[in-house]
Amino acid sequence: METENQNTTITSFVLWGFSNNLPVNLFFFFMFLFIYLLTLLANIVIMIVTNFLSSPMYFFLAHLAFLDICFSSVTVPKLLEIFTKQQAISYSACFVQMFFILLTGSNEICILTAMAYDRYAAICKPLHYVQIMNKACCRWLMGAAWVVAFSYASINTFPALKLGFCQANFIRDFSCEFPSLIALSCTDTFFNWTLLLITCGTIAISSLIIILFSYIHIISTILKLNSTEAKRKTFSTCSAHLIVLTLYYFTGLFRYMRPNSASSIIVDEIFSVQYSLSTPMLNPLIYSLKNKEVKDTIKKLMGYKSLIFRTV
Repeated sequence: METENQNTTITSFVLWGFSNNLPVNLFFFFMFLFIYLLTLLANIVIMIVTNFLSSPMYFFLAHLAFLDICFSSVTVPKLLEIFTKQQAISYSACFVQMFFILLTGSNEICILTAMAYDRYAAICKPLHYVQIMNKACCRWLMGAAWVVAFSYASINTFPALKLGFCQANFIRDFSCEFPSLIALSCTDTFFNWTLLLITCGTIAISSLIIILFSYIHIISTILKLNSTEAKRKTFSTCSAHLIVLTLYYFTGLFRYMRPNSASSIIVDEIFSVQYSLSTPMLNPLIYSLKNKEVKDTIKKLMGYKSLIFRTV
């Protein structure tokens, strides 16, 4: 009964990220609004373009673009409200947001891991690529990513609902992320942190093993090529994926896996902005700039539309 009474004392939380200075808030509001709109536009373009490309890599890229839209939409609309002084978020809405941050974030790691395996199959097993990465395999990998992500989000969110929140309801962040929210609990959170460490560590280590396995074999295969031009072209097909992995993977891991002693509000906000706002915007730009097929398809679609407008 004591836990229930503690839970009922808090009906909402206050997101307390960034500055209270009006000019600074206006700058951040329009900057993040621009980033969000650019993220939506760029990822929608990628989703449209990949419909015209048949390689399994573009199947995963389309789903990555969809996840980037979802990931941004979970946090940015509420972030924009914070700058208009609507900082309160209800108890239930906060936990729903936390669930979807965990769901979309972990799902993105799974898809990036599947994309690493796809690059391994394409470069190291080119003669068997079509058989290895067939439609059934791609769908199975995508389904597995959703199952893992949903399990991870559920395992960490539902036990957190049993925690008591007494007096403090100021979340020193712009979203209800697990570390920031759980830190406010007035009950013992050892079990929750242990659960996060086990589940997050399992996903991180498993995906890292697959990624390292894939890229060790990819680099080994590239080094065996005789032509410098062939080496450059082959590596260029992986460079975009490596950049995205570096941007997202390590900033996200630092935010969730770093020890409490290393906690810093400013650093945490910087890393949160990086992987939840900047990376979803940069992903489609990186892939479109680094991928000739994507660029050529975008040009063809733009040329087709301009031809229609001239005809009309």
